[in-house]
Amino acid sequence: MGLRIFTYVVIAILITPMLMIIATSFTTVSYLSFPPIGFTFKWYQVALQKTEFLDSFYYSLYVAVASAMIATILGALVAIALTRFRIPGRPLVDAFFMSPLVLPTIVIGIALLQYISRVRAPVTTEILVLGHVVITTPYVIRLVTASLAGIDLTYERAARNLGAPPIRAFWEVTFPLIMPGLVGGAVFAFITSFDNVTISVFLATPSRVTLPVRIFNLWEQPIEPWLTAICAMVIVLTMLLIAAIERTIGVRGVLGRA
Repeated sequence: MGLRIFTYVVIAILITPMLMIIATSFTTVSYLSFPPIGFTFKWYQVALQKTEFLDSFYYSLYVAVASAMIATILGALVAIALTRFRIPGRPLVDAFFMSPLVLPTIVIGIALLQYISRVRAPVTTEILVLGHVVITTPYVIRLVTASLAGIDLTYERAARNLGAPPIRAFWEVTFPLIMPGLVGGAVFAFITSFDNVTISVFLATPSRVTLPVRIFNLWEQPIEPWLTAICAMVIVLTMLLIAAIERTIGVRGVLGRA
């Protein structure tokens, strides 16, 4: 009972600031106020007329989709290799791929910027996508590894005993079973990439700025309700994606135990 209460308290502490931002975006006055004064969608209409923010949204969407696709493929291959094959120094290899979860992302961003400067490579969208792949791949590896660990190998062995080649047995038997882990990893990779600031702020170009970086650059200026409306839309989008995964797959499905 005490653990459940503690869990609810932690969840409330995490969710309350986001709910305050969403509530503030509906105020009728031209300054931030909580509780909001009145109720209006005017600031959402103003936010949707900001062309520079719309361009940044589409750019963030492109980067997040590309990063999620690459991270899902790379993470799945690494997870399969670490789970199914005997790799010398496996703990070190696993620690190497998991290191982005331990290191602060600002350290990773500075390191990537210094490396790009040393090799004299231009800062492009492709470089930004690769930077996001570095921090999103560990999520895919963890979820796919959990899915593989929850699968009984008897099914794949039975397929191979019936004459199926190893690749076909994996593709037609094991792959559908780990699909929830792949989808969950792809969604987490997308969310992590779309909401990232610390990597994007170092690798973004002046002409192509992601939405979180553009929002971050305005925090030194007086904050107006239309900016909170943009933040509210990002929060709602993230919550909807997480809720969709929970409703369609669930935690047990992601872990390969459904």
